[in-house]
Amino acid sequence: MSEQIRSFIAFDLENEQVLSRLADAQKLVLETGADLRPVAPQNIHVTIRFLGDISPGMVEKVFESMKNVKFTPFTILIRGLGVFPSLNYPRVVWAGMTDGVEQLKSIFSQLEPQIRALGFPKDAYGFSPHLTIARVRSATNKERLAEFVTKKGDFEFGIIKANCLRLKRSQLSPKGPTYSTIKEVCPETTTK
Repeated sequence: MSEQIRSFIAFDLENEQVLSRLADAQKLVLETGADLRPVAPQNIHVTIRFLGDISPGMVEKVFESMKNVKFTPFTILIRGLGVFPSLNYPRVVWAGMTDGVEQLKSIFSQLEPQIRALGFPKDAYGFSPHLTIARVRSATNKERLAEFVTKKGDFEFGIIKANCLRLKRSQLSPKGPTYSTIKEVCPETTTK
């Protein structure tokens, strides 16, 4: 049996200043005393579609689907903090997005039918553009966390460029996941 590849499709964050600001926000969120596991800054990304375990043979099929998506490089403004699924039951702390959201939704809308045609199940959560910055491990101090993101979560982190749509591999370990790029689609920009 061939090795399965845990994978997802995403845009990487390649702006050190934005990553630094996100790391600062993670520290502030941790100060609430909530039981959180922050995402390593190098692992923060814009997920378009989580795929789960795929066979090596499926990589090329997914890549073909990615090549069919029409987009030109664009920018995304990272702004605001919140939690999923709700303030009463937080499981994920996220940084939000304003500019660039329509382009992200368009990419997801183009990609999703093709991914489904390959046999992947429907995305259970739907598509909500965000950056996961921490996972909530327990209900400890969840009220303080909710209060923080409600009252002080209006951060502006900066602008990132969405240049390359990437198929990423996630290798899990006791120290946390390590992500690497398997394939990428980088459309040429029309203006220099």
